[in-house]
Amino acid sequence: MKIVCLLISLFLYIFVFSQNNSGKLIILHSNDLHSNLTGFSPESEYTPCTVGDDDTRAGFARIAAMIDAEKKKNPDKVLVLDAGDYLMGTFFHVFEINDGFQLNLMKKMGYDIVSVGNHEFDFGPNTIAKIINKNLEKGEIPQIVFANVEFSKKSDLDDEFEKLFDKEIIKTYTIIEKENLKIGVFGILGDDATEVAPNSKPLKITNRIKTSKKIVKILREKEKVDIVICLSHSGVTKDKNGNWAGEDIELAKKVKGIDLIISGHTHTEIFDPIIVNNTPIVQTGAQGKNLGRYEMNIENGKIKSAKYQLMPVDDNIYGDCKIHQEISNRIRLIDDSILRPLNLGYFRPLAETDYNLECNEQGDLSSSNLGPLVADAIYYYVNNFSNSKTDIALVAAGVIRDKIRVGKEGVQTAVDIFRVMSLGEGEDGMPGYPLAQVYLTAKEIKNLFEILLVAPKMHPAYHCYFSGVKITYDKEKGMLRKIEKIEIDNKEIDFSKKNKTLYSLSANSYMLEFVGKVRGMTMGLVKISPKNEKGEKIKNNKETWIDFDENKPGVQEGKEWIALVKFLQSFPDTDGNKLPNFPEKYNYNLK
Repeated sequence: MKIVCLLISLFLYIFVFSQNNSGKLIILHSNDLHSNLTGFSPESEYTPCTVGDDDTRAGFARIAAMIDAEKKKNPDKVLVLDAGDYLMGTFFHVFEINDGFQLNLMKKMGYDIVSVGNHEFDFGPNTIAKIINKNLEKGEIPQIVFANVEFSKKSDLDDEFEKLFDKEIIKTYTIIEKENLKIGVFGILGDDATEVAPNSKPLKITNRIKTSKKIVKILREKEKVDIVICLSHSGVTKDKNGNWAGEDIELAKKVKGIDLIISGHTHTEIFDPIIVNNTPIVQTGAQGKNLGRYEMNIENGKIKSAKYQLMPVDDNIYGDCKIHQEISNRIRLIDDSILRPLNLGYFRPLAETDYNLECNEQGDLSSSNLGPLVADAIYYYVNNFSNSKTDIALVAAGVIRDKIRVGKEGVQTAVDIFRVMSLGEGEDGMPGYPLAQVYLTAKEIKNLFEILLVAPKMHPAYHCYFSGVKITYDKEKGMLRKIEKIEIDNKEIDFSKKNKTLYSLSANSYMLEFVGKVRGMTMGLVKISPKNEKGEKIKNNKETWIDFDENKPGVQEGKEWIALVKFLQSFPDTDGNKLPNFPEKYNYNLK
């Protein structure tokens, strides 16, 4: 009898032990949501609580319903993750600093863990700390992970952010158990993401490869996890031969022991996992247009099989109407606080188009019809609504954040237009980088455009569109010798040193900071010294901000999205329905 009992006990021990690291795990994931709480576009067509009646994509109500359905179908087997840049992109992000909402909402939707992207730092480390704390006042938020960061010992500008680590609201990694499986999840911020996040200072973003190796070793050897997942806000791209490349490809090559890389930052739709050294890499695109589903079957700590699906978030999904109701309350706040004072409305028609306009960093930027529209809008706005007339207006592809879509009716509202130019803030409480202006000599303008011609080779985001100026150049000529002729206001200008005339250049304040750094970037090879109207050297970036109402105290800031609104309102109504129509000038085929 004792032998029988011993055998039974041994069998039960072996059975239980074998089940401890075996099971099915379903990972739902997103990245680069950019505060797209509602579907688009045009957003006025978004109907999350009905199906089969619109062509819009995305929407938190729909994503919440997808998460809920998966969790009901597979209890205790579902892990919901986001790979960063959950903020910045719509009017919803504007109120986060003083009235946190989105992270708390994501927890209600079912998100377990989120990582940090570059746009979380748009307003600095202590500001994102304030946003997180405001969300915590509303209730629970997802666990935040961020591994490759060090804090400044000399500055207090990241102290509040550091406190969140002390409280473990943010962790370098976290461990969660699902279906008898122990899962380790960590987050990293990539090199390019760090480069385009200057406001993350004084934080130091450490080497992502070395950090990942260190964290994986801890998770495998100390924590004894079964599965390691990296939320990498770094990204993937295609090289000139059409092969997958980029930081997350490098990560998979150099760091062993990661079972899944959930990628972000590059807004890339990956329909089939990219497998590098047995490590799958997935990414959903951006803005919540898709939700990724990765299913693993694990036996004795080994992944025996896996399958992946990139699921469209569209009108086939009946959304969670309770979640949508919470979002609707924020829409009223946007209307009351931002749009109504500008004589605009969240759902009020602004203009209509019968063709799409886009500026795709992963496509042919030279054929964009949206980039020239934005540049023309800035030129129009500055010259018609301020005393600071401009000769040239510039905009970079990297700050154009969305396209303009026809949808079913073609009607555009202010919220559709804001999505196009949604980044930054000034000091007036209104979202958007302030429009700014500097003065340059003809020689400096020539030097600047020489740099702008080659800048896209460094990064597509540097591709620029301009208005008010015509450049003739020979791309076959060498560095700083490509430009042959410059025309401003249809008149050729002399760009020799003897021409001391100053010409005005307008763009957002973020881009004009780039103009001031050209000399340093080229190691003194290209000399550009931004000046004011009097020819005096600019000492402070704020000096460049354009005042759109000099009769009021302080600087009355102008914004790119408002420039677009005003420009659209100036279009003629060609079909007699009292709505301006996009002109045929911008209706050309995109390559």
